[in-house]
Amino acid sequence: MDVSRQQSTAGEDAERGSGQALERGPRARTKRLMLETATRLMQAGITPSVSEVAEAAEVSRATAYRYFPSQAALVKAVVDEGLGPILTWQSTSADAERRVADLFDTAMPRIEAFEATFKAALKLSLDQWARRQAGTLGGEPAFTRGHRIDLLKEAIAPLRGELPPREFERLAQALSLIFGVELLIVLKDIWGLDSGKTLAVARWAASALVRQARLRTPS
Repeated sequence: MDVSRQQSTAGEDAERGSGQALERGPRARTKRLMLETATRLMQAGITPSVSEVAEAAEVSRATAYRYFPSQAALVKAVVDEGLGPILTWQSTSADAERRVADLFDTAMPRIEAFEATFKAALKLSLDQWARRQAGTLGGEPAFTRGHRIDLLKEAIAPLRGELPPREFERLAQALSLIFGVELLIVLKDIWGLDSGKTLAVARWAASALVRQARLRTPS
């Protein structure tokens, strides 16, 4: 599977953006090679199996499966690489609306840069859902997604004492509808908006949700 230099650079960006200290030694280099290869493939729009990554990286299948025992484990590792600094996002602001805006400003450009990777991961999630519905998934480990839950709850953390627990949870759930690669699918692919307008709509909607949640809470 051939990939372009531009896609290769995306893999290198993922490594630099992860903010994690790199392990060293032959095993670490092999694992890093597999992650970079999988990232290049996913940036090319492919949702690769462990065997396909092993072939592209010129690593034996037995070795590949020692590092990533399933496709779900491999894709999750690539997604975490793509998310990079988003995973360690923090805000010092005490204003929930400002924190949410800051999270969107930090996360959405990064998500757009790795849009193909996240869409490939979404494809795996949808494919597994279809096979589960058809009863053909078997014992294959499920690919799970959930970083946005923790991130959005952290963004609206100042409202924990202001909103009832149920309303706090509902706000986080509502915000999750406009955060992530799904936002790009709706606003870029369907509406044809550019990056700036996409982020502007997302920020407007997020602010409206936070304000509405606060209005619903009795003073």
